[in-house]
Amino acid sequence: MRVKHITKEDCLRAMRHTKSNKAAARYLGVSYQHYRKFALLYKNEEGKSLLDVHSNPSGKGIKKFVTDPNKYPHFKEALTMVDLMEGRIDPSHYTAKRIKARLINDGILKDECYRCGFHEYRVIDYKIPLVLHFKDKNKRNFGVDNLELLCYNCYFLYVTDLFNTKDLSALEDNLDVTFKTSEHVDLELDEYNLQKLRELGLMDDKPEEGDEFISRT
Repeated sequence: MRVKHITKEDCLRAMRHTKSNKAAARYLGVSYQHYRKFALLYKNEEGKSLLDVHSNPSGKGIKKFVTDPNKYPHFKEALTMVDLMEGRIDPSHYTAKRIKARLINDGILKDECYRCGFHEYRVIDYKIPLVLHFKDKNKRNFGVDNLELLCYNCYFLYVTDLFNTKDLSALEDNLDVTFKTSEHVDLELDEYNLQKLRELGLMDDKPEEGDEFISRT
């Protein structure tokens, strides 16, 4: 059996999306002991292991879930993912995006395509192009056997089109498409990823002439 190798980039990605080492292991779909072995190997700029950096024994920042939504109706987080997957709660209280993130973060679904294994992520924001697919077409059935993540290509091949006719026409005819995004995107990247972007020629953080005299405070 091939042992999954975890890179430093994998650890950093998991750390950005979780609040503890155990959650990071679940995010990567491996056991805590397996994750721990690699997280101890990699160091940050201060020489501390990534395991120590991400240690959170007090559970700071981790939401606590109550088990009785009738007693605590004001808690939208009242029920666990097990209740959701076993049909004991109405999934309409939560957005599909939020449920998808929890399924991945809790290690219930692997962050990769279930058909072809695609798991490449965009270096600027660590997003992987995956769609949550309901096998029985019932988007209220969150049973683990009914769910799978598919990359855009496999979703097109095995399910249906991701884009409607208007979207495809705009893309294929090279029309001037205006995307709903801000003109300036402010990304928070650590030095490790900034260096990666510099090596790829995707980051030029040299100040323009005169910028060195402008206060950023």
